[in-house]
Amino acid sequence: MTWHRGGVLLDARTLRGLADGTVTHTYRRWAVVRVRAGSTMRTRVGVVEVTGVDPIAPDRFEAEVDDADARGAGFRSGEAARAWIERRGEGDLYRVGLRLAGPDPRVALREDADLDTKTVDALRARLARMDRAAPEPWTRAYLELIEARPGVVARTLAEGLGMERDPFKVRVRRLKELGLTESLDVGYRLSPRGRAYLAATAQDADPQASNR
Repeated sequence: MTWHRGGVLLDARTLRGLADGTVTHTYRRWAVVRVRAGSTMRTRVGVVEVTGVDPIAPDRFEAEVDDADARGAGFRSGEAARAWIERRGEGDLYRVGLRLAGPDPRVALREDADLDTKTVDALRARLARMDRAAPEPWTRAYLELIEARPGVVARTLAEGLGMERDPFKVRVRRLKELGLTESLDVGYRLSPRGRAYLAATAQDADPQASNR
């Protein structure tokens, strides 16, 4: 799994190293540089900041990607790092400085399951706007699907809805921004906030429930 809007930047190895403090940078080949110093990304280990984007000249490849530098990118040796880099395709080579800048604010949000009426109404209104902007309402169906099938790969969930994987993942990401879902190594699950929201709005799915 990788994290970077618009292109691959942070793979699982890099994220593990950022979390335990052993990784300070990674390497990427780009025809057009896709990040800049100071930009941030939210990942499953927290908010990651790009601290620098430095080109590595072809004639400095072996000298700059030595054993010490490679270990800072999570590789056991310079040779291993250089072999990995050489499989990365075309484009200029960059050393991308990274640091773990802090926790993802969505983590605290998704753990907040103490939803008062005002919060529930605000979430309901936000989801309703998302539904109206789509060809058909989808938000509750997605929440209920993820509740029923946690940890199922996104492609399988999407196929069950007759959708392609990528548009499905974009929609789930919008639910995640509201703190209602969280990503697992494989698939998703409802957050405590998501479960609380579904429970508080059960009658939205079954209007007869309030009359029972």
